[in-house]
Amino acid sequence: MSEILVTGGSGFIGREVCRLAAERGHGVVSVARSGRPDWEGRADPTWADRVRWVSASVFEPRRWREYLENCDGVVHSIGVIEDSPKEGVVLERLNGDGAILAGLEAERAGVPSLSFVSASRTPPSAREAYLSAKRRAEHELVELDLSVARLRPGPVYGEGNPHFSGLTNRLFREFGERESVARRLGESRPLPVGQVAAVALETALDPEREGQYDVPAIAGARLIPIETGS
Repeated sequence: MSEILVTGGSGFIGREVCRLAAERGHGVVSVARSGRPDWEGRADPTWADRVRWVSASVFEPRRWREYLENCDGVVHSIGVIEDSPKEGVVLERLNGDGAILAGLEAERAGVPSLSFVSASRTPPSAREAYLSAKRRAEHELVELDLSVARLRPGPVYGEGNPHFSGLTNRLFREFGERESVARRLGESRPLPVGQVAAVALETALDPEREGQYDVPAIAGARLIPIETGS
């Protein structure tokens, strides 16, 4: 089986990438400031013990670059929509520079491919710097000596999304599952987190699947069957 490193692995999309990879038998390393996720009082899912949870900032590569050795692919899933300067979170730095740094470290280690979870557009509550930083990172990453897949999903729904209320999550699910409605939404089509994570995982492990994946491409991707989480 393959070895995968996920930056932002304790986050909404990154955690789902870790789950899929672990349940498919891959070796998985998650790099995130928060380390192992908090399942809010619930017991840890069984797959979590098959992931190596590394507590480190992406901007501290000395603490995680060793895990890139013998790595077959990287998924960069870090992203924020709000500035929090007191906590060291700035849209331009985290959404742009963080992705570029991850790509540079992967290139240096000889990792063949990287999947970057970008975005189709700026979320309603975010500054335009959110998307401009993502696009800047995309531009820099494709210049590196490795295969890069650029995923551009719109709204992503699923259990545990920190940006949506339960009601909004249910509405997005309904819109996303009604194909006649979803197609008309175009780049604003909501996508299930499992689909986005599966595309991120599979493109990271297959250098032949580089390039840009817009919302229709992610929605229509043929994938290894997505298992139900435990």
